Amino acid sequence: MTDRALVVVRAGALTTVQDRGRPGHAHLGVPRSGALDAPAAALGNRLVGNPSGAAVLETTLDGCAVRPRCAVTVAVTGAPCRVVVDGRPAAWGTPVRVPAGAVLDVGRAVCGVRSYVAVGGGIAVDPVLGSRSTDLLSGLGPAPLADGAVLPLGRAGAPCTHVDVAPQPAPPAELVLRVTLGPRDDWFTPEAVRVFTSRAYRVSAASNRIGLRTEGPPLDRAATGELPSEGMVLGAVQVPPDGRPVVFLADHPTTGGYPVIGVVRPSDLPYAAQAAPGTPTRFVAVRSR
Repeated sequence: MTDRALVVVRAGALTTVQDRGRPGHAHLGVPRSGALDAPAAALGNRLVGNPSGAAVLETTLDGCAVRPRCAVTVAVTGAPCRVVVDGRPAAWGTPVRVPAGAVLDVGRAVCGVRSYVAVGGGIAVDPVLGSRSTDLLSGLGPAPLADGAVLPLGRAGAPCTHVDVAPQPAPPAELVLRVTLGPRDDWFTPEAVRVFTSRAYRVSAASNRIGLRTEGPPLDRAATGELPSEGMVLGAVQVPPDGRPVVFLADHPTTGGYPVIGVVRPSDLPYAAQAAPGTPTRFVAVRSR
């Protein structure tokens, strides 16, 4: 059978379908979702000749394996990893031709967390609210990959790009997140704000697509009352009762009742997506643009 589809051989720890997400639905309680490392996903699409917003596979830590039912061109970007086609090593970060029936195995991340598998034509699952992204918080979009699942592919378009002018940065050895303080920094003591912007944290193993959790010095509140639930944005740094900051990522809730001490610059969030547990982390205060 040579229809345009992928069969999942090994789903991995967590592999999801992602594109640019579904922004603009927060008033309905629908998170943005989408690829956490958007530049890596867009690069993979460029390499295989897809539009930048085509749906790709986002793997977590240990990759995945798929078998195409037709010959396809793929590119693996994001976290560096071993790429194998039917037992033979293949290139990472460049277009690779995979014959029909061959197994493409995307291995464990050598560094970083999330790799992206772009396939010529894109992953063509049915869109929900204009996006094919899996949203782990709301449950919208396709379910995370499972062994034996079949994913339809779109029709391949433009020729692949063998060389890309934009080099892909390596996952960070230290995660530096620029934050604009507010809107609730006045809910914390001046010393807590100083600690937040000067002391070292590290990425917690409890992090996921909803938020990057941190370990480090807790932040003391100046206000002890309850905060009414209010809207949350991508990159908001919420501080729960344990005092450890949480950076909201793509599947974050649209509202929350804990104070937001600051908001991370959007351009820094792809680095947060690739920060492995234990990565040293600093928050640097900057003025809003």
